[in-house]
Order: sequence, then C-alpha cells, then structure tokens
Amino acid sequence: MKILVCISNVPDTTTKITFTNNNTQFNTNGVQFILNPYDEIALARAIELTDGGKGTVTVINVGDISTEPTIRKALAIGATDAVRVNAVPHDAWFVAKQIAEYAKTNGFDLILTGRESIDYNGSKVAGMLGELLDQPSVSIIKKLDIDGTTGTVEREIEGGKEVLTISLPFIAGTAEGVAELKIPNMRGIMSARTKPLQVIEAVEVPSTSEVISFETPAPRGAVTLISADETAKLVDLLHTEAKVI
Repeated sequence: MKILVCISNVPDTTTKITFTNNNTQFNTNGVQFILNPYDEIALARAIELTDGGKGTVTVINVGDISTEPTIRKALAIGATDAVRVNAVPHDAWFVAKQIAEYAKTNGFDLILTGRESIDYNGSKVAGMLGELLDQPSVSIIKKLDIDGTTGTVEREIEGGKEVLTISLPFIAGTAEGVAELKIPNMRGIMSARTKPLQVIEAVEVPSTSEVISFETPAPRGAVTLISADETAKLVDLLHTEAKVI
C-alpha cells in the first residue's frame, strides 16, 4: 500500500505572533517552526498501517528550503521518502493543487492530512484534494483501519459517532485518537539524513485570495472579583457592564 501524508511547517504553539509589512505578513524572525501536530498524527497512523513491509509512506510539503528540517523530522519518525514542492504556500487552494498534481502521477492508495494546520485552522485541504482527484474525502476522523482494499473510519457527530466504510483510494483528515505520536529514535534520526528528499517545482495556480491584513486578538480586560455574598452586586454588573442580562 502506498500512502501519501501531507505535512505543514507551522510555528510552535508558544510563539509570540507579530506581523510585518503593514500587518499583511507573518513575522518569522526568531520563530521556532515544527511539524504540524495533526499532520504528525496522520504520519504516525500511516507508519502503523505499513509496518512490517506492508507498504511505503511518502510525505509531501509545499514550502521553501526553510521547511526541510521539518521534513527531515518526518523522515526520522519513519516516513520512507519525502517530496518538497518548492514554493511558498499562498492559501489552501494553492497547496491542494500542488499536492493533487503530484498525486495524480504517482498513484497513492491513501492520502492523509491533519484535520487542519494550527496556524490557519482552515480544514480545507483534505476536501479540496477529494474534489481535485475525484476521490472520496472524509475529515476530522478519530479512527482509521484498512482491511484489504476497504477502509473504515470513525468520526464524532452531534449526539454520537459515525462509522463509514470506503473503498481505496480515498483522502482522510485525521484528528486526535487516530494514533499515538511517535518520537524519533537515534536510528531514525541517522537514517533520515540519507532518505530520499525530492524537490519539485510548483505548477502555476491563479491566485484566488488576498490577505488584506492580520489582527491579533484584543487584550483581555481586567477581572472583577465579587464576593460570594454580594449577589446583588454581581447581578448589577452583569446587567450594566457586561450587558448579558
């Protein structure tokens, strides 16, 4: 079985977010980048599914050369090989088009993405890949099993769980619970240095969106502490200041 795992290079969650160029670009100075955690879950499940010589796992990233440390980490975790599309991603549509073009000519049985990237939280790429490749696509799955040419996925819906059976090939966006994260060992780190990393040029994609500006959330207001025996004061503040009653 051939599995393609789509990975993103994202800022660490502890990063202080600032913007440049009149608030239209993310300021990368001093930022530590990591493998998107949801993509890492997808990668861990792909490795489990192919363990013992049952297949190969290719990771693909759309990014410039600065993303290669993240790609090497994916190889250290256990991916067979890697592809970097040499372009700075503009939006989800651009990324999906690049991945779809590569997938069309390389014939994968299963394509996995994270449910979303933790920087933009768009949850778009898996669905777009399904449309571009004319394959079933299901997002935010909590469980994934493969039996022969059939996959079984489970996801949460309002009031319960939904279990779907899907014939390969298909695309799935993974969430927590699909697999436990894997920590690269020394053998994996050493082997990652020599595993294949193919760099390909991006296909031309017309721009469909434009960033007008980014804004950081407003600072939190001061907290007013009310004694437990001051019920009338609490009600008054909720009415006159918070205006929720």
